[in-house]
Amino acid sequence: MKKTLLFIVIIVIILIGVFGYQNLIKKGEEISPEEKVMPEKALKNKKIVMIVAFRDFRDAEYFVPKEILEEAGAEVKTASNQKGTALGADGGDVEIDLLVSEINPADFNAIVFVGGPGCLDNLDNEDSYRVARETVSQNKVLASICISPVILAKAGVLKGKKATVWSSPINRGPVRILEENGAIYQDKSVVVEGKIVTANGPAAAEEFGKAIIATLK
Repeated sequence: MKKTLLFIVIIVIILIGVFGYQNLIKKGEEISPEEKVMPEKALKNKKIVMIVAFRDFRDAEYFVPKEILEEAGAEVKTASNQKGTALGADGGDVEIDLLVSEINPADFNAIVFVGGPGCLDNLDNEDSYRVARETVSQNKVLASICISPVILAKAGVLKGKKATVWSSPINRGPVRILEENGAIYQDKSVVVEGKIVTANGPAAAEEFGKAIIATLK
């Protein structure tokens, strides 16, 4: 009896191993060539400019996507409304490579607007609107996180498009601005509409970075 039971157990273990191996092989065959691309090579030769407020940009919304994009092989420049050292609201800092007014979207594959408490005070202006419009007209990737989709909305590039933006139970103003400018607001962390990527805040920073990569690929 014990020998019979032992024999059955051995057979069951063998069968589990065989079927498990077959399923593993099958899953491997289902992976597309695009999924097999190494992350560090996904954005090779791609150039991206990230736009931050010279004072009080949101650190996580800049540093987290920047690291993700650079690990994927992209060359990342940083622009602002002033030259020098931009300071984040949470204590980080970054040297500015160029002014927003100097950005030519033709030189980049993607333009990324970063949010934060200083975003609208520093970047809600015609220089930013021009960059947003030219990026869309040149069919480049345009990304924006936190409060900065308000800038895209005012530039007129979100009309008829799905997008998200930062808001809170006591401040729905950013949502109203998007809707007043023709955007279709989505209560989601990240929204991708064609080549426009929007995200609603620092908690979505990692997902935002990965969505930019997927859109560029």
